[in-house]
Amino acid sequence: MDPDLPRSAEAPASGHVRPAAEAAVAPALTRPDVDAAAAAGLALRLYGLRATAAELGSNQDRNFLLESEAAGPAARWVLKIDNAAFGADELAAQNRAIGRLDAAGIGVARVLPGLDGSRLQVAEVSGARHHVRLFEHVAGRSLVDAGYLPDATLRALGSVAAAVDSALEGFEHPGLDRELQWDLRRGADVARSLLAAVGDPDRALRVAAAVDAAERALAPLASGLPVQPIHGDLTDDNVIVARGPVADARNLTVIDFGDLALGWRAAELAVTCSSLLHHRPGDPLAVLPAAAAFHARAPLSVPEARALWPLLVLRAAVLVGAGWAQTGIEPGNEYAAERMDHEWLIFETATCLPIEVATAAVLAELDLPTRTAPTAADDAAAGALCMLEDAYVLDLGVESPHLADGCWLEDGIEERLAAEALTRHATVVLPRGDPRLTRTAVNSRAAGATVPLALQLYTNAPVGLRAPWAGMARTVGPHALELLAGDGTRLLLDGVATAARGAARVGAGDALAVVPASSPGRSGPASVRIATADAPEAVPLFAVPGHAAAWRILAPDPGPLLGLPARAAPASASAEQRRRERLLSSAQERYFAKPPHIERGWRHHLVDADGRAYVDMVNNVAGIGHSHPAVARAAAEQLRLLNTNSRFLYRSLAEYGERLVALAPAGSGLDTVLLVNSGSEAVDLAIRLAWAATGRTTMVALREAYHGWTVGADAVTTSAYDNPRALASRPEWVHVADVPNPLRGRHTGPGAGAAYAAELAGELDGLRRDGRPAAAFICESVLGNAGGVLLPDGYLRDVYAAVRAHGGLCIADEIQVGFGRMGSGFWGFGLQGVVPDIVTIAKPMGNGFPIGGVLTTRAIAEALGGEGMFFSSAGGSPLACRVGLAVLDAMRDESLAENARDVGGHLRRRLEELGERHPMVAHVHGAGLYLGVELVTDRATLEPAARETAAICERLRELGVIVQPTSERQNVLKIKPPLCLTRESADFVVDAIDHVLSTGW
Repeated sequence: MDPDLPRSAEAPASGHVRPAAEAAVAPALTRPDVDAAAAAGLALRLYGLRATAAELGSNQDRNFLLESEAAGPAARWVLKIDNAAFGADELAAQNRAIGRLDAAGIGVARVLPGLDGSRLQVAEVSGARHHVRLFEHVAGRSLVDAGYLPDATLRALGSVAAAVDSALEGFEHPGLDRELQWDLRRGADVARSLLAAVGDPDRALRVAAAVDAAERALAPLASGLPVQPIHGDLTDDNVIVARGPVADARNLTVIDFGDLALGWRAAELAVTCSSLLHHRPGDPLAVLPAAAAFHARAPLSVPEARALWPLLVLRAAVLVGAGWAQTGIEPGNEYAAERMDHEWLIFETATCLPIEVATAAVLAELDLPTRTAPTAADDAAAGALCMLEDAYVLDLGVESPHLADGCWLEDGIEERLAAEALTRHATVVLPRGDPRLTRTAVNSRAAGATVPLALQLYTNAPVGLRAPWAGMARTVGPHALELLAGDGTRLLLDGVATAARGAARVGAGDALAVVPASSPGRSGPASVRIATADAPEAVPLFAVPGHAAAWRILAPDPGPLLGLPARAAPASASAEQRRRERLLSSAQERYFAKPPHIERGWRHHLVDADGRAYVDMVNNVAGIGHSHPAVARAAAEQLRLLNTNSRFLYRSLAEYGERLVALAPAGSGLDTVLLVNSGSEAVDLAIRLAWAATGRTTMVALREAYHGWTVGADAVTTSAYDNPRALASRPEWVHVADVPNPLRGRHTGPGAGAAYAAELAGELDGLRRDGRPAAAFICESVLGNAGGVLLPDGYLRDVYAAVRAHGGLCIADEIQVGFGRMGSGFWGFGLQGVVPDIVTIAKPMGNGFPIGGVLTTRAIAEALGGEGMFFSSAGGSPLACRVGLAVLDAMRDESLAENARDVGGHLRRRLEELGERHPMVAHVHGAGLYLGVELVTDRATLEPAARETAAICERLRELGVIVQPTSERQNVLKIKPPLCLTRESADFVVDAIDHVLSTGW
């Protein structure tokens, strides 16, 4: 006997199918009247399991979690009492499908046999007979309440949906031919039948309109959509993350085959994608990675790809109606009631973009053909609107030279630049398609609408426009006209004068409209757009970058109609990444798994090639802000005069040296400067100075430190993150001491500094006894690589004293933490009240220009002379010195150290407040504008949240914040922005972190 069929003679008739009309009119079904006590009784009677039962959610069935303490902690099962509306054949088909997927290696919850060996039992409960099944319990969690889901998770879900459909292809069973409300082949009828149940009239109207639009889009496609067995409900609620991070389909288990039936294969993907929309509310195209993963494993045809979004909209509409209907007939169904809000969010997100635009985006994402035939605008016989003479194309893009010094943020900048250009040219063209920096919004979680879909014109004299093709011309506004071609292509003109009102047929070459003379600032430009027959009725002037690929299909470049060459689409960030990977070593470090394509910076903002702005929280190299005008001006002026090396005599070297020495603490004796090209070279030079001055070679460095990548600087770099073999591969002349981390180290509390210093003093004694006395001790004044960790009070004071008592020198690495960054003085070592013998400096000296240096005493510097002459090709060049002087002037004139204190203090307080609401925030390190937010999975054990920190940084990038993990454990948010950071941007960053910690990553 078939174990997937019941053995009881009292079973309901198998293969029960509800008539289509019944399903359409009354699809909601009352759940079986079974409580937890009854479920426990069924488990004992049918399966011999003595267990407690707790109800799980379901729309139409009853599900219970069974637990048996007697059988051990892992003894859990799920008991399912199926709705009486579903017959034995339907349920047997589900059991067979589960076995088929299991055999294909897809994670499923297996169906277990009862005492009689059958996997489909029958029982009478509360006077009604029901089928009962027992499933394996799958440990883990569903994704429905996970909040934000990253792209990797979306891809995994798309891939598992494709795997399920591939495994079910060719599966045959009489229980598959069902009439279900969830069958999207009849989704429009079902959705309309449910409208009466929707208690909100406004929502009902919106659903009705969406259903009509989806039905129109599906009508020409339906006959070409493949039909096969599908799961039918492969959603975030029915996929369990069984273990670890969701990186691929192998981490997922599929449950709940209650909607298994024949259906459109494309509907499976539509159901999966629709369930993901509430995880990215307001961003419908965020689900495209799921579609791409499905397509990679089970390629979609063009009709299937075109059907995806209409099906998704229908699914959302049915969800909304079914939720209202279910709660209407069963007010106590908390499961259905709780889902209604996120089902409406699914609908709103699915419909916030026209179906035509979403469909074009799907085709572009899957690299499928986007047009069935050329448009009128593509036709070689198409004429010209006009042939522009003396047309100047005004570059307003991200790299435009016209938009230097932040002027792109000025109100009216487009009109001002156009007016200036009109003084030299007859016509000024603002091209279609190139993202405009002038439209970039800063401190914004969402990308602005930066991509123009229209070509815009300013002109000194009226310009007549003629019809490029025959068609119907009609006025659509006081200064707007549409020309409709026979194939549905539309030419849209705005800001033009027309001779007549209404509609009239025109021939190719007939007069159409006139572009009036422009008056930038008082009247806007004329706009020219093309819309294909597939485009929606409304074509905006600008689109957000994420929608640009779709709109490039639907709104082609009208430039050729005006005698201008068509403009190619800009290269994507992923294409640029592939190009880079072909050329560079894999050792080349890169921020982010999905890096933005950055091409501009201004102050504490970075801007990518699409005109998306980010608050830059890691670029301490650009200490006074990106693209500082004074630095750019100083470099340009000096390059026009002279650039040579420091063996020649010129004024700027002494000027810069004097300025640096003047910044040393009074009475410190730090009176001599040696200039190089980078921080690594500065550390190398400091080591050589220590060797020359002491006649020794042993260097004492701290564990978890980073000092550079050259041979010498790398030797004293001990960070296991930068080099996993760091501690085991140090040269014999390097001694590594314990890092004095007051949060994670052996010593904490008020006495930590003295305790760590005493330990290091003992190690210095040991080095002397071993005949290896220390030449120098090197340490960052703040533990930058650890995440801006402040040294314990008194640590450097005691350590410096011990090192000097042994005849060694003290080197302060200020490459990251100096130059006003700590907000309490110019140097980081001031926090510890000490003065080193040698100071290494670099990153902020040139604001991105390569400058490094050493500040030390005359006696130590002169010791180098005994080993030969010192020389650096670019170190201390006239160019480097002029840039360095410009940086120091800007720091003084713009009070940037004071800004680091004030904004940094505000930022730290706000970050500390996060710890009051989010247990992950264990500690905020640092001072001024060098901070670190330490994230943990457990505050008691301080277990590092490394994986979470990386994911949080990726999520923050999507929200317009550039931040990176740091420390050996990679669980600290590294915060070291340009010193010009404003309170407004600081608040924006903290609010974004708060949002991510609250909604997921």
